[in-house]
Amino acid sequence: MLDSHFLAAIALGLAGAGHCLGMCGGIALAFRGQSKTPFFMSVGYHSGRLLSYGLLGALMGGAAGAIELAPWTITLRFLAGFLLLGMGLHTLQLWMGIRYLESLGGLLWRRVSPLTTALLPPKNIYHGALLGMLWGLMPCGLIYSALAWSAAAAGNALTSGALMLAFGVGTLPAMLGTTLVGGSAQRFLRSRWLRRFMGSLLILAGLWSLWSTANHASHLLGAHQAEGHQRPMDTHAH
Repeated sequence: MLDSHFLAAIALGLAGAGHCLGMCGGIALAFRGQSKTPFFMSVGYHSGRLLSYGLLGALMGGAAGAIELAPWTITLRFLAGFLLLGMGLHTLQLWMGIRYLESLGGLLWRRVSPLTTALLPPKNIYHGALLGMLWGLMPCGLIYSALAWSAAAAGNALTSGALMLAFGVGTLPAMLGTTLVGGSAQRFLRSRWLRRFMGSLLILAGLWSLWSTANHASHLLGAHQAEGHQRPMDTHAH
């Protein structure tokens, strides 16, 4: 089961390729023109970005695991499903409500973004890594979806952080491809047919998450009701 979660995390990162380019494509393309070693500078940037995702995942997973309440876990899973569904509709350009969620994250980003300008263009791989860590805090509906899903799926800091790292690995083909290949990679990843395919995958992932969560919730409710009916019988027997 855990292996399937890691595969799902990578697939989520891959499916969000178009959204990744919209949020971070500019800086990935900038590495191509502003650095004599774009690959190594980009490796530093993406290492920092993935580390940021992993730390955020560990924080969310730790918070989810600290509250050992079934309703809390179920709520988090439903939230992840709806966020994935919203991201799919956003990718297909059918619903843009996910931007309201991203605007809330913008409150934090306004404090972080001035720090990023001081690192542009990065002078070495360490500056690139620090820039990536800061950029990982950018308000992004895809990241929020992955965070909610990883925390609900893992329920602990270590596994949730690892799932977010796997999600980050899934975003690498789009981001590294933009740095190494340039505009041709962006045109391919933003093509209409690929956007429709990726958006459909996100919607299917959201629907599957909602269905499995509803099924899990019904089993828990049935078990709770059965336990409630059994207690008076046990009391009467004594």
